[in-house]
Amino acid sequence: MPMREKPAHRVEILAFAKGQILDVTGPAQVFATANDLTPPSMPRPYEVALVSLEPDVVTSSGVVLKPEAAACQSSLGTLIVSGGYGVDAARRNKVLIDWIRRRASMAERTASVCSGAFLLAEAGLLDGRRAVTHWQRCAEFQGRYPAVRLDPDPIFVRDGEIWTSAGVTAGIDLALAMVEEDLGRPLALAVARQLVVFLKRPGGQAQFSDALTLQASDQTFAELHAWIATHLGGDLALTTLAERAGMSLRTFCRRYRRGTGRTPSEGVELIRLERARQLLEEGASVTRTATRCGFRSTETMRRAFLRHLGVGPSAYRDRFHG
Repeated sequence: MPMREKPAHRVEILAFAKGQILDVTGPAQVFATANDLTPPSMPRPYEVALVSLEPDVVTSSGVVLKPEAAACQSSLGTLIVSGGYGVDAARRNKVLIDWIRRRASMAERTASVCSGAFLLAEAGLLDGRRAVTHWQRCAEFQGRYPAVRLDPDPIFVRDGEIWTSAGVTAGIDLALAMVEEDLGRPLALAVARQLVVFLKRPGGQAQFSDALTLQASDQTFAELHAWIATHLGGDLALTTLAERAGMSLRTFCRRYRRGTGRTPSEGVELIRLERARQLLEEGASVTRTATRCGFRSTETMRRAFLRHLGVGPSAYRDRFHG
């Protein structure tokens, strides 16, 4: 008696108005390419479907998507919730959030791309779990969903059957990891090569953010930060910074940590790091960059890069210089 063919793993990608088109098409292309690279003698491993509660979805780029109607009649392999500018309206849509909650309960695994994590959190699916979202919205996310253990740096996070990913193209990284889990590393690597992307991208999303975590809840130290940025090679001792801020040393240290979440020394290092990134992106040498940014040595700068960005300055320059 012939063996019954195993049904394809169904992947549903949820879209909504003013969503980010790459949040949808990036993962979709990964699974589609896995199908394309599967030998013709074998069944295609994935059935990929774009779903929505709306008949037509106008993305933030203006491209109109024609999804299937979102339904909950059958079990599901993978549910992926996209993100984008429309996520704020989407999270207030109780019908949509209820659908996500119910559909996730029928899925083997559930994932979000970028700010799609807001929708999973709104549905209560991330409570008590480790998660990530786009670096620009991490502070807002933490304030809105304190029950979630947010980790702002990883490209993607897996916590049991729930997966979340960082900004936009991180959905490709997440989908590649799913293909590797489902079909093995050789096929996942072949997909990555076909798409000309990393199978496992080095570093976290901090390497793509601007002032990292120095955005204070107020502008108390904005002028000080601007002054530091123009005096990176000068005397930036704590006493100098406190005097510049017009505070006693003790008051300055206390208020700076409360306002930025960092010590003053950490703040200086981040500003030096931000300037170093800019110089390396412009093509400056590692040695010249370390000197101009006030690092004591290239080794000191290298350790700062590894600590905050997960890559060394040479690798960073190679990756981001023109």
